[in-house]
Amino acid sequence: MNILLFLIPISLVMVGIAALVFVWAVRHGQFEDLDTPALDILRDEPPTASTQANTAPEETPHDAG
Repeated sequence: MNILLFLIPISLVMVGIAALVFVWAVRHGQFEDLDTPALDILRDEPPTASTQANTAPEETPHDAG
């Protein structure tokens, strides 16, 4: 029963932290545009050169031995 004296304040602190993170995310526009990323995969346009440069696989050196 004494463990509740420890767990209840810890859970309240965790809920408070989660609420602060949520408020921060809303104020910084993290939830402004939820539809566009899902629709990007449906476009027929090829990726631009700038996006190809960011998504190109990195080359690894080959071992000579």
